[in-house]
Amino acid sequence: MKAHHTLIAASVLALGLAGTATAQEKTFRLLTWADYAPADVVAQFEKESGYKVELTLSNNEEMISKLRATGGAGFDLAQPSQDRITGPQQEFGIYKPMDLSKLKAELFIPSMLEATKKNTTLSGKVYGLPHIWGTDGLVVNTKLTKMGDYPDLCRADVKGKTAVRLKRPTLLAFAFAAGKDPFALYGNPKAYTALMDEVGKTMIACKGNLKFFWDNKDQLLNGMRTGEIVGAMMWDTGGWKLNNEKAEIQFIAPKSGALGWIDTFAIPAKGKNDAAAYAWINFNMRPEIAAKVGASAGNFTASKGADQLADAKLKAQFAASFPEAALKNVKWYPAVPAGIEDIEGRVLDRIKAAN
Repeated sequence: MKAHHTLIAASVLALGLAGTATAQEKTFRLLTWADYAPADVVAQFEKESGYKVELTLSNNEEMISKLRATGGAGFDLAQPSQDRITGPQQEFGIYKPMDLSKLKAELFIPSMLEATKKNTTLSGKVYGLPHIWGTDGLVVNTKLTKMGDYPDLCRADVKGKTAVRLKRPTLLAFAFAAGKDPFALYGNPKAYTALMDEVGKTMIACKGNLKFFWDNKDQLLNGMRTGEIVGAMMWDTGGWKLNNEKAEIQFIAPKSGALGWIDTFAIPAKGKNDAAAYAWINFNMRPEIAAKVGASAGNFTASKGADQLADAKLKAQFAASFPEAALKNVKWYPAVPAGIEDIEGRVLDRIKAAN
């Protein structure tokens, strides 16, 4: 009798575990940015695939931090920028290599796919694929002032009316504006430290010119809307959004080059549902789906043909901001080697502390 009960208990337990495993296999845990997984796209994927999407919204620093804390567990797909893949992988082993045979490569813009594969390759293995891309440059109220490059934010005639972020893109932008190539010095910590120290001095001298260091996009957008801010270092889609409201506010690719980023698809090292991850990637690269995601994020994607389905106004704004020469001059972020962000962090701390 006792043995019979034990057998029944074991069978019930086994069924329970099987149920859990099935639920796990049908759950897809996505770690991504705000607006990259709009509700209608998620609903369509769930309906077509049978997977249930669990969404966690994040940013680069938090993604790395979450994956590092768990050794790459807790999520089936993450979306860090392409420069945040090989460094953290080398240091913490938080991703697993991509199985390119599971990819519908024909859905990607070939040049972007190849460039991202190259930038996310470590020891011959690819760890990231391109999804959404965009740039940082200048947003200017052209009725109130004229600007052509980042140092214009520090001019005496716009004192107290400009803004930047106290983050690494600002340091890189001002380095390029000074005629230097910070990316070329990534492999030389001593030279990179010297360059960042110089940029730090420039930023400290400019600090009195800034209305604020923005860390909240609404704060910045509202500052531009009211004319409290006449120029800022800002992302392209924010500029185009403001341009929809006021024609005089324009996103400008700076003379020294806009900074270009690509957010990727990357599979965490201990992800449990690779099949769902590849299904989501291939689904997102379909032009009609990519156009919906692009409209939600306000950016362009790596999907071949999706730009033809983009909003006509957005296409016109892009063309106005990026004549061919400006597009060729975009400074794409390469992989960030270990230690580089520590150097930048010390400089950012000094700028913050300076009176």
